[in-house]
Amino acid sequence: MHIGFIGLGHLGKAIASRLLDCNHTLTVWNRTPAKAEGMQAAVVNSPAAVADCGVIFLCMFDSSAVHAVLTGENGLLSGNIAGKIIVDVSTNHFKNVTAFHELCAKAGCTYLESPVLGSVVPATQGALTVLVSGSREGFERVRPILENIGKHLFFMDKPGQATKMKLINNLALGSFMATLAEALAIAEDCGMDRAEVLDILATGGGNSMVLNAKKEKLRTEDFSTHFSSALIYKDLHCLQDLAYEQKKTLFTGSVVKELFAKTFEQGISQEDFSAIYKIFKRN
Repeated sequence: MHIGFIGLGHLGKAIASRLLDCNHTLTVWNRTPAKAEGMQAAVVNSPAAVADCGVIFLCMFDSSAVHAVLTGENGLLSGNIAGKIIVDVSTNHFKNVTAFHELCAKAGCTYLESPVLGSVVPATQGALTVLVSGSREGFERVRPILENIGKHLFFMDKPGQATKMKLINNLALGSFMATLAEALAIAEDCGMDRAEVLDILATGGGNSMVLNAKKEKLRTEDFSTHFSSALIYKDLHCLQDLAYEQKKTLFTGSVVKELFAKTFEQGISQEDFSAIYKIFKRN
């Protein structure tokens, strides 16, 4: 199938490459065209030009970037968008995402909020978890494509629910990562071998998908970016807004958000979020 793709950051490029591996053809746009180098895809000069495709994926940093792509000069919604399906795998603010549903409906297209659980490695393996809210009919139309990138698909029809669930998931994700990093740093301060500590955690209380995914990064201190601290910080900020709206306290989420805020102070916010280990190691 011919698919449009907008947003070729770390995750976006991994998903786009997976779609190419599954024999889809792509038309892509990215603010920095150089990020498309090496991809067997047609590169266009505006989001509007991607609207010629029947299904268009968005993978942006935040809701401001999504809004700009949809409504900015030569934005996607100014193109030939009627009858098309927009699959937005970005992690949005739960308030903004409901507005995107409305904007797209007015333009005559279907918007599916489709945030994913997982980052670069599972994306390249087609092993993401995809959460979808929006039109059931639209979801069924793109299900075969989503099955190319996701091992698990969950449909939550009420607009905003998929995004809220993604933020809740990232409460667990960020908290696990911070705890594992702190545990490793304390063990090393006690003179224990890093690799052995990680092996023990993997068979004990630290055993988790998070440790399995980040064990090698922690062992080698290779914090090349799969999912940045800047992103988890943004997501936890959105989660705080959700807790505020629900009039719920947010204990661990608030603490963990401030821990990831320190990655900006240390100049490592664009590294993989497992690099939070450096915060504990320095203390």
